[in-house]
Amino acid sequence: MALNYIWFGFFIIAFITALVKLIFFQDYEIFPALVESTFDMAKLGFEISIGLTGIMGLWLGLMKIGEEGGMVRILSRLVGPFFSKLFPEIPKDHPANGAIIMNFSANMLGLDNAATPLGLKAMQEMQELNKEKDTASNAMIMFLVLNTSGLSIIPLTIMVDRSLVGAEHPTDVFLPILLATFCSTIVGLIVVAIYQKINLLDRTILAYLLGLTGFIALVIYYFTTIPQEQVNIISRVAGNVIIFSIIISFLVLGFIRKINLFDTFIEGAKEGFVIAVKIIPFLVAFLVAIGLFRVSGALDYVIDGMRYVIGLLGVNTDFVDALPVALMKPLSGGTARGMMLEIMDSQGPDTFVGRMSSIFRGATETTFYIIAVYFGSVSIRKTRYAIKAGLIADIAGIIAGIFFGYLFFH
Repeated sequence: MALNYIWFGFFIIAFITALVKLIFFQDYEIFPALVESTFDMAKLGFEISIGLTGIMGLWLGLMKIGEEGGMVRILSRLVGPFFSKLFPEIPKDHPANGAIIMNFSANMLGLDNAATPLGLKAMQEMQELNKEKDTASNAMIMFLVLNTSGLSIIPLTIMVDRSLVGAEHPTDVFLPILLATFCSTIVGLIVVAIYQKINLLDRTILAYLLGLTGFIALVIYYFTTIPQEQVNIISRVAGNVIIFSIIISFLVLGFIRKINLFDTFIEGAKEGFVIAVKIIPFLVAFLVAIGLFRVSGALDYVIDGMRYVIGLLGVNTDFVDALPVALMKPLSGGTARGMMLEIMDSQGPDTFVGRMSSIFRGATETTFYIIAVYFGSVSIRKTRYAIKAGLIADIAGIIAGIFFGYLFFH
């Protein structure tokens, strides 16, 4: 129901904004631009879905080998005690655990192309355990909110983009992004734990969280002791080496267990095509609405209003020019990337605003996109408190991003 109101709201706000522009500012091109946007975004939604088909076929095929060969069970045991506390609905040896672990790993390593199909696989597995097929389960909501909090140890794509536009030190946003996403993840976890009455002070949960915090602290310390250019190289290579090593381990263990690797891969890959086709209408619907909201100019009015209010509070407004990235990231990752590149191109990648745009892009995740695609892939229509919890995590990430941006660069 929440998605219904949000989707309808985008259309109405875009229409009213465009009407105001036409009547009061004689902007005769606004409605043609809106109509053109609907066609462009519908086409984009279809193209993304088709492009995702091949990626999903690859990763779901590999996941099938991992399941049959036993590697997924090994990975599940490593975090089984922690997952059993956060996802009590999921049995310890269920395939959903492996998909969740792989999805979180890909997200933390900044490998978006791998994360999405693994996330969709996790949702499919959790749907099999879901007693109310049209309603999001507790496990689904916990998974989705942790996913949308966007914890990223290596924000690979952001650093690559900064390098492409000529940033002197493309990796200088690494620490602020890591810290901001960590805050977002912790807040998201706390919010969902309150809703689901999960005791975060449990010894097992505390042990894993403290272990993760310690690991992140070590990563931060290590990257502060080496030259910037080495940070860029290590960040670019490490994530891909880890993921490819996992792929090889899947294949090797499957070979040792004497399963038919090729046939197993084909069986898993077939699932990718089915899921990719199923999400097309959900993706098209949301991208069209987001496109209208942006093209109508409503987003610009929101930013100007926030600048005015923040100014009245006596707070420094230097970061506001980068806020479009923060506001669009929960809606569309592609649009947020485009805005970040535009800001860095016009104002410079090494300016405060240029760096803040990078931090904002990394501090949050594509919440509405993930909700529409992940829930849409398993026909979930009642999202319960998933959107509310996800947006709270996003807001926490944005606030933390502002704080660390000023701390590091202002």
